[in-house]
Amino acid sequence: MIKINEENGGMRAIFEGRLDTPAAVKAQQEITPLLDNADKTIILDCTNLEYISSSGLRLFLTIRKEASAKGGSVIIENINEEIRKVFMMTGFFNLFEIRNA
Repeated sequence: MIKINEENGGMRAIFEGRLDTPAAVKAQQEITPLLDNADKTIILDCTNLEYISSSGLRLFLTIRKEASAKGGSVIIENINEEIRKVFMMTGFFNLFEIRNA
């Protein structure tokens, strides 16, 4: 599940639960507000995200690609240890600004 809010002139997407293949397919339709506002700073809040699959990673890349094209930026916040391991193995640490707020 994704909850999207406007925040400080940018956008915040709060991810909850598992971002596996079925959830990523559904989320693809829910991220339209992020893609429409990709010229701003987009924060992907993963505080309550328990798991991410390759489909979920692809979703994050879609958001990053759109932000790059429109001059925006993407920040990922508060990943857990399991997701941190996935990001390390896939090189996502080199693609995104990652913060633990």
